[in-house]
Amino acid sequence: MNSLEVKEAKYKKIITALSIVIPLAVAALFGINLKRLGFNVEPLTFLPPIYATINGLTAVLLVAAVMAIKKGNKKLHEQLNTAAIACSLIFLVLYIAYHMTSDSTSFGGEGLIKYVYYFILITHIILSIVVIPFVLITYMRAKLGKFPEHKKIAKKTFPLWLYVAVTGVIVYLMIAPYYA
Repeated sequence: MNSLEVKEAKYKKIITALSIVIPLAVAALFGINLKRLGFNVEPLTFLPPIYATINGLTAVLLVAAVMAIKKGNKKLHEQLNTAAIACSLIFLVLYIAYHMTSDSTSFGGEGLIKYVYYFILITHIILSIVVIPFVLITYMRAKLGKFPEHKKIAKKTFPLWLYVAVTGVIVYLMIAPYYA
């Protein structure tokens, strides 16, 4: 095994672990409400518009990254994708913080809009889990200089990640009228 193969094998183990640990940790932390556990914490009710904006920024960064690479600007492409990953991590931390300090909000819409909301929400949640290894593998392949492989998986990663980012904003906009 050459050093590139050793690095790739190491990264694949990390990616596999993160792809399992992140969704499990989010699910576990999502179910913990600090107030119900007796902690004297203020609900962080100001966070949803902030993390929805971060989701929107992630979408903009992803589109800008694709435009940059199509123009041949690899450095900007890398910087924009790194910023998109950072935004996704910030979103995740804020999302968990909100749900650990605040009660969940129920969607109050009726009729067809309720089904539309839940379809968007469920696909958003499922794809937000599915996209984790895609993002990490795509990023790893670029970092290892495996650009043909990077490009191949990026064609799958981009629409998935963009869908998750955009639907995050849509879910927020649809449920925002029902926040207490």
